[in-house]
Amino acid sequence: MNIWQILTDRKFARLLRVRWTGQLTDGIFQSALASFVLFSPERQANALNAALAFAVVLLPYSLIGPFVGTILDRISRQRAIALSNLTRAITLLVVALLIFQGRTGVELTIFVLVAFGVNRLILAGLSAGIPLMIESKSLISANALAVTGGSVFVVIGGGIGLGIRKLIDGLVTADHADGYIILVGAVCYLLAAFFASLLKKQEIGPLDHEIKNASFAQGIIEMREGVNFLRQHIDAARGITAVALHRGGITALTLVALLLERNSFNDPKDSEAGLAGLSFTLSIAALGFVVGAVAAPYGVRKVGRHRWMRFSLMASTLGPLCIIFVRTPLTLIFAAFLTALFGQSLKVTNDALVQSKIDDIYRGRVFSVYDVVVNGAIVSGAVIAALLLPNSGDTFVVPTLVAAIYLIAGVRLLRSGVFFAPPVK
Repeated sequence: MNIWQILTDRKFARLLRVRWTGQLTDGIFQSALASFVLFSPERQANALNAALAFAVVLLPYSLIGPFVGTILDRISRQRAIALSNLTRAITLLVVALLIFQGRTGVELTIFVLVAFGVNRLILAGLSAGIPLMIESKSLISANALAVTGGSVFVVIGGGIGLGIRKLIDGLVTADHADGYIILVGAVCYLLAAFFASLLKKQEIGPLDHEIKNASFAQGIIEMREGVNFLRQHIDAARGITAVALHRGGITALTLVALLLERNSFNDPKDSEAGLAGLSFTLSIAALGFVVGAVAAPYGVRKVGRHRWMRFSLMASTLGPLCIIFVRTPLTLIFAAFLTALFGQSLKVTNDALVQSKIDDIYRGRVFSVYDVVVNGAIVSGAVIAALLLPNSGDTFVVPTLVAAIYLIAGVRLLRSGVFFAPPVK
C-alpha cells in the first residue's frame, strides 16, 4: 500500500484522526506555554530556563514510563486513550484558570506535568495499536504517515496558537492571551476524546487472551522484561539507542534555535518577533519531517532497513554542520531541515523495525522502554546544551558536539558488523 492508500484506509484513518487531533492540540498548548515561559516580555529567556522547560515537559514521560506498558497491556487501549484525552481537557481548563488568576508557581507546574504525563500514555497506546490497524507489509509507511503527520500537526497547532495570539493582541494582556489559547486547547482535547470513543473497545488491543490480571506495581518488573526482550533483538535495541541519541541532538539544536531567535536574530525586547522566527524555523523542520518520512519506505526498498538507518544517522551530521561556522537565519533553516529530514527517516524506519519484532502481548512494555530511553536522552540533550550555551545561542560548540555524536554513532553503534537483520531460521 502506498501513502495515499493508507491515508484513505477507513480503519486506519480512524486511528490517525485521534492521533492528529491530539497532536494539533499539543501544538496549540505548547505554543501558549512557550510564549508564557520563554517569550513573555516580562521574562528573560536564557539557556537554563529553556532547559528547565524541556525537563518539566518531559519529566512525567520518564516517571510514568515504567507503568505505561503495564497499563496498555492490561486494559483497553481505546478506553485509556479516550480517558487520557478527557483528563488533558480538564487539566488545561485548570491551567488556564491559574494563568487568569496570576498563580504561576508550583501549582501551575504540577498541572502542566499532569497534562504532559497523560500524553505519554496516549502516544504509546496509539503506536502500539498501529500493527492491529494495518497490514504488516505497510508498517513502515503507516508509521511514516502517523508519526510524521503528527509532527506536522504539532507545528500547525503552534501556528494556530500564534494566529490566535495575534488576533487578540492588544485586547488582553500577554499572559491572558496565553490563557485563552489554552482554553481553545481544552476544547480540542475534548474533540480528541470523542474521536477515541468512536474506536471499538479492543480495536487497538490488547485482545482478551493477552490481558493479564496483575497489579500495576509490577511496572518496574515489566520494564525489565521489555529490556530483556530487546536483548534478544539487539538490532532493535541499537536502533532505539540511535533514535535516542538523535532526539537528544535535535533538542540541543532546538535550544540553540530558540536562543538565537529570541536573543540574537531579533531584539530581545521584541518577543513576538522572536516567537515568529522560531515558529518559522520549526515549520521548516516539519517540512523536513515530511520529506524524511516519504523517503524512508523508498530507501528501505532500495538498500534495506538497517543500511537505511545507518545512512540516515550519518547523514544527519549535515544539519549541525550548517551552523558550526556561520549562524544566520538562513543557515539555521538549512540545519533544521536537514536534521529533521534524516532524523525522521531514522525514527519511522526504527519504529517499524521494533514493531515487526514484537508480539502484541509485549508491545506496550517495549514501547515504554523506548519512550523512557528517548525522553531521557532529550532531557540530557537539553541540560548539556544549557551548560554549554551562552544566552545569545551564538556558539559553534553545541553544533560541533551534536555533529560528532551523530557521526560516531553511525560509524560505531550502527556499524554493519553488529547492526544487521538476523538470518531467518
